[in-house]
Amino acid sequence: MTDRVLITGATSGIGLALANRLSQRARLLLTGRRPEDAVRSVLPAGAAYACADQTSPEAAVAAIEAALARLGWDGLDLAVLNAGTGFVGDPADEPAARLRATLDANLIAALLISRALYPRLASARGRLVLVGSTARRGAADFASYAASKAGLHGLARALAEEWRGRVEVRIVHPGPTATAMHAKAGHDPGRLGRLFAPPDTMAMLIERAAGSARPVTNLSFSRFAWRRAPGPR
Repeated sequence: MTDRVLITGATSGIGLALANRLSQRARLLLTGRRPEDAVRSVLPAGAAYACADQTSPEAAVAAIEAALARLGWDGLDLAVLNAGTGFVGDPADEPAARLRATLDANLIAALLISRALYPRLASARGRLVLVGSTARRGAADFASYAASKAGLHGLARALAEEWRGRVEVRIVHPGPTATAMHAKAGHDPGRLGRLFAPPDTMAMLIERAAGSARPVTNLSFSRFAWRRAPGPR
């Protein structure tokens, strides 16, 4: 039976690369913050799509649940919660609204989506993969982003204990990756950007980590790049 797979944040970068990798052997439900007519041309053929902006966590959950119901998926074999956002800035100057948007998208939405998916994952003995970041260790100018990813790490470890024997929970922490997220965040890595992992490479590493027995996997493609230019993944 073909796996039923949900990937959030799948319209660009790592999420889209992962969707392309899985599209030949899985039924896909992909999410992103843009309307379907704006992204359909870049998505794998045959993939279902739900517009789910995770800066509004409750609305994102509702959109995902509605899409799963339309598909008739009473079980879910794999969920990769990849969507995230981040901004460059001194935390002393970061507006509260922007801080909340980062925490909502990266942590609160992941918690609420995980909770909503649990019955389907448990029914299929499925696997939940949360995509964190090596920036969780602390990154200058990315305080709220680092805090959200550190919180996601704690959430994954807690869910792995809570759901042991029912749902396998993994967290993977990509290192710097050459995606559009850097530009969106206002981050210019300069020449160091040449050391960042291509999205396809990182997607391959995430796919491997998702299938492993390790609950936590760090995917730092370049330790030098991490030390000098942490930034968002």
